[in-house]
Amino acid sequence: MGARPLPESEARREHARHGRDVTVRRDPAAAVEGGMAQPMAALPIIAVTGMAFEARIARGDGVETVYAARADWLERALSEAVARGCGGIVSFGTAGGLAPGLEPGTLIIADAVDGPLGRIPTNAAWAARCADALAGTPLHDRVRRGTMAGVTAPVVSAQDKEHLHRSTGALAVDMESHIAGAIAAARGLPFIVCRAIVDPAWRTLPRAATAGLRDDGTTAIGPILRELARQPSQLGALIRLAADARAARMTLVQARHALGEAGALRPH
Repeated sequence: MGARPLPESEARREHARHGRDVTVRRDPAAAVEGGMAQPMAALPIIAVTGMAFEARIARGDGVETVYAARADWLERALSEAVARGCGGIVSFGTAGGLAPGLEPGTLIIADAVDGPLGRIPTNAAWAARCADALAGTPLHDRVRRGTMAGVTAPVVSAQDKEHLHRSTGALAVDMESHIAGAIAAARGLPFIVCRAIVDPAWRTLPRAATAGLRDDGTTAIGPILRELARQPSQLGALIRLAADARAARMTLVQARHALGEAGALRPH
């Protein structure tokens, strides 16, 4: 989860103000930010996210982003972006906590992704460069190295999170890293994961938390309000989640800035 992303029409305008070409497809309903294929020396890094607000944080010089909440749309959008040429893939955004004791805002630089497509290692040298780049920043005590779990459906209950942690040993879980890793492995591209924890392992998400997520990675407020009207007791949990999301968002913004300043968002 996280802070509310811009609606699709606003996202178009936001990116237009920054002089970037944005294509939003209905089929697939995923966004691809960036231009045409570039010379080899200037190939972009592709940041893969599930939600629009995560893509807005990740984008920048040399970084093209693709996002969608629906797996097949994300896979197609990423495949199209890779076909235009890229220097590497980073799975960037938020994650659910699995390991006990990891607070919201903890940043995971993963060694591997364990998911439905098997275990996919990240690029060790690139991941180490990212961790080293954060060592001298205020984020240094929030960085953890370990495995990221990949899943095809949200893991919302504390019980399910505990089970997944025990079965995989993963620190956190998301729904995009295994897709990004599989495509990177198939194309021989370097791959890393940089994800901030939103909901900790002990927190069960209320139904309202996922009610408004659209397939294209944007958020609709109406379904959230209807779910709260149906069960007002969810409001307290939703407020706590909003605080967790602010912590994760702040970590992502700080990490993106630090990694960009250090040149660590490129594998070499």
